[in-house]
Amino acid sequence: MTSYIDPSPANFEAFKSLPRDKPIEMLNLLLYREKANYPRDHEYAAKGWSGKEAYQEYARASGPIFERVGGEIVWRGAFESMVTGPVDARWDDGFVARYPSAGAFFEMIKDPEYQQAVMNRTAALSDSRLIRFEPGAPGGGFA
Repeated sequence: MTSYIDPSPANFEAFKSLPRDKPIEMLNLLLYREKANYPRDHEYAAKGWSGKEAYQEYARASGPIFERVGGEIVWRGAFESMVTGPVDARWDDGFVARYPSAGAFFEMIKDPEYQQAVMNRTAALSDSRLIRFEPGAPGGGFA
């Protein structure tokens, strides 16, 4: 099974080429490791945290930066069942983060404190998806 924690260079270049001056929504799908996987010399390596605990530390440390750039969580949920997709695929958690612009997202990921916090995300996850969407109008039908 292929897992995805960080963007590939090609995917990140494609993301960077999109407009940066309009709102974006990012779908996050998370699958936690049973036990967080920190480098041996990391200050949290000996804590024995689960992947979920390491992700909670990532959220605690990165949350103020996320909020400072204008980010907000507009939906969150816990996985229950795969309706369409591989029968063996699953996610632990999912959420949609809204940013006032893609530029705000870039401001967040370039922040030195965020770059330190992201180690917790890497240690926490065995797989993930991060998918950018252009926000649409809510309500109405499917089309």
